[in-house]
Amino acid sequence: MEQLRVLLVDDESDFLETLVKRLRKRNVEVAGASSGEEALRVLREIPIDVVVLDVRMPGMDGIQVLREIKTINPLIQVIMLTGHASVEVAVEGMELGAFDYLMKPANLDELLYKIQDAYKAKTIQEQKIGRLRELERAGG
Repeated sequence: MEQLRVLLVDDESDFLETLVKRLRKRNVEVAGASSGEEALRVLREIPIDVVVLDVRMPGMDGIQVLREIKTINPLIQVIMLTGHASVEVAVEGMELGAFDYLMKPANLDELLYKIQDAYKAKTIQEQKIGRLRELERAGG
């Protein structure tokens, strides 16, 4: 099984640095981005499986970034993260294809569980697509 690759996106630099370090200690391959624009640059340069995305950021907010991520690669799983409880934003994120939604500060074990769950979902989707392509080649 190949290594799970995670991108953390948060404009709070202390939070971002701490979370990156804590995930690396748990042997997760992780990159960090401090803005939506930076996250999109990273996604275009390196393959990422799961994005943990802050909802409220200056410039592009999490919902705008989520839309762009799904345009770049619909199979990338996105976990929305916010310090501000908002049912409307959660619903909108889920409608746009977010995998799940967590409140800040997220418990590290809970976040890791969600990341692993999201990765499994992405892997299953990729396997289904692979099988469909094989069937298409065999029949076509």
